[in-house]
Amino acid sequence: MTTVTSTARTNFDGGRLFVDGRFRRATHVEPVIEAATGEPLGNGSSATESEIDDAVAAADAALAGWRATPAAERATILLRFADALAARSSTTNELCTRENGMPIRLSRGSNGAFPAALLRYYAGLIAESDEEEIRPAMIGHTIVRREPVGVVGAITPWNYPQALAAMKIAPALAAGCTMVLKAAPETAMDALIFGEAAEEVGLPPGVLNVVAGGPVAGAHLVQHPGVDKVAFTGSTAAGRVIAEMCGRLMRPVTLELGGKSAAIILDDADLDATIKGLRSASFVNNGQTCHLSSRILAPRSRYAEVVDAVAALADGLTVGDPLEKTTMVGPLVSARQRERVLNYIDIGKSEGGKVVAGGSVPTDQPRGWFVSPTVFADVDNSARIAQEEIFGPVVAVIPYDTDREAIDIANDSEFGLGGTVWSSDADRATDIARAVRTGTIGVNDYQLDMQAPFGGVKASGMGRELGPEGLAAYQTLKSIYRVGPA
Repeated sequence: MTTVTSTARTNFDGGRLFVDGRFRRATHVEPVIEAATGEPLGNGSSATESEIDDAVAAADAALAGWRATPAAERATILLRFADALAARSSTTNELCTRENGMPIRLSRGSNGAFPAALLRYYAGLIAESDEEEIRPAMIGHTIVRREPVGVVGAITPWNYPQALAAMKIAPALAAGCTMVLKAAPETAMDALIFGEAAEEVGLPPGVLNVVAGGPVAGAHLVQHPGVDKVAFTGSTAAGRVIAEMCGRLMRPVTLELGGKSAAIILDDADLDATIKGLRSASFVNNGQTCHLSSRILAPRSRYAEVVDAVAALADGLTVGDPLEKTTMVGPLVSARQRERVLNYIDIGKSEGGKVVAGGSVPTDQPRGWFVSPTVFADVDNSARIAQEEIFGPVVAVIPYDTDREAIDIANDSEFGLGGTVWSSDADRATDIARAVRTGTIGVNDYQLDMQAPFGGVKASGMGRELGPEGLAAYQTLKSIYRVGPA
């Protein structure tokens, strides 16, 4: 483990909002706390209802002009936007890591490289897409148009702040929508980087507005009469509330929510390769990842072997300063999140689970919000630590006897977001993957592919992000019927 010994201050200028193409001081300024030290990092903000009203008004005023901008021109602006974000990536990487504890080597990809790559992908996609298509009918023909859905209220969490924001910004702006992005207060500072880049490249004022705030600000945005669609990533509990609001308002909504995904290790799996893959699939970003394979299903014939291997994996992960490139597990985002995870560890013990790795706060980390990577054995799938999303570096190893039982256990969950299957026989593993009720699943690995849809089923959400499906989520279809030849 590496100990966090000092805080090299960087002057991040927070406490601002980006509305109608310019920065302004926020009415309510709140400190952002560095996850690794528990010390103030800088100023964030919590938007008032009045400030959200201003942001929505700006987005509404910009909508007509932006949606009328030719797709090729929007694509060119998005490419410049991508370049501006990429040029800021080193600052972005460090800032996000210090805000939420993400290991810096992960931050370089998810917060630095991914947003720019996603903007470039959707710029290419919209430039190549036809706005209209003609479909012959029995009498005449129909013009089918794809139009932007309008003003989008986007709400993003703190765990992958830049990546998850870009998964909404890139397709929405490509489609011709305008947006109000409400970032989480824990990562209020890095969200402003989108505003800086937008200002630099001349994104028309009001097309993208950036604020931060908590549940009150989010609820006001979701219900705002000027919002045409809501895109939310966060907890299932919050997602249910937002779904109810949008249902009452007949407002389109995309929800990417929680998960309790299963890693099914088949009896023919190469255990060394599997354990290497589980380092990312089960522990990435300090366990603060919605699609993690946090339930590890092991064949009873190899159960002890798998438990020992997973425990050794957890014990071998380097825990410490997230700014160090050798660190594999950093701190959790906040004291509250650490208490939540430690409480679940206590629950697991009380339910009869056996802690075979971790289970407490690392003794060599006196500051910050650290929890040791933790592995429970002898866990029944009905246990709370097997059914509820913990959102920390805690996994449960569950035994099974047959492939059918493994599938049944994997499906015995209110969630359905991710998952993995591990086997020496890729075709066999793929057949198992097809039988698991989930929105995404990996065979001998797990990755998000920006060209393929990502999202969940059951309590893990509705709708899809990424891929062409992610663009379609920000478009509405109009049919124009005409008599006569096309």
